[in-house]
Amino acid sequence: MTLLSFTALLRDSDLVSAVGTLGPQGTSSEAAARHFIRLSGSDRSQPPIHLFDTYEEAGAALRDGQVTHVIVANAYSAVNQFYMDPGLALTHVFVMDTPLYGIAVPPNAAVPDSPTIATHPAPEPIISQLLPRRHTTYKVIHSTSTSAAAQAVTDGTADLALTTVPSAELHGLEFISDTRPILMVWSVFVRAETEARTA
Repeated sequence: MTLLSFTALLRDSDLVSAVGTLGPQGTSSEAAARHFIRLSGSDRSQPPIHLFDTYEEAGAALRDGQVTHVIVANAYSAVNQFYMDPGLALTHVFVMDTPLYGIAVPPNAAVPDSPTIATHPAPEPIISQLLPRRHTTYKVIHSTSTSAAAQAVTDGTADLALTTVPSAELHGLEFISDTRPILMVWSVFVRAETEARTA
């Protein structure tokens, strides 16, 4: 059963004034933040989305009051740290297709038979599903986000990137593979109320 429209409101939360998540521009997390703003009914006020180098930096910004909500992908390997943090509270959960993922390269670039592929660790398993069959071996280097993976190709650090359509467009890359979304669960955190932490 696919829960394309599943959304859970776990508790009332404060007005969505600013949302923090993983950046830079073009990440699936940024798309999820936009989706959450629409779900929350805050799209008319257009709260800003603050993009951070790591989810942990977004969490620190939440604790410091720079943002009111933080969006974290449940596929993130350290998402448990957010659930266990007594200073944070889970407020919403939603399911959303990511932007399309694919293997991207600069236009007209020669790709070696055994390429180096930049990717965020979470979607790494789909490399073997998408990589053209002529590449039977490859090396993976981890990036902090899908957008950073695209940047690694632009910088010459990697031959290919597993990245999203927005990131590929942002960095002038083109896809050499099929593309596909990832149906993913996203968690939204707010600061825990002081009374709840001391009870």
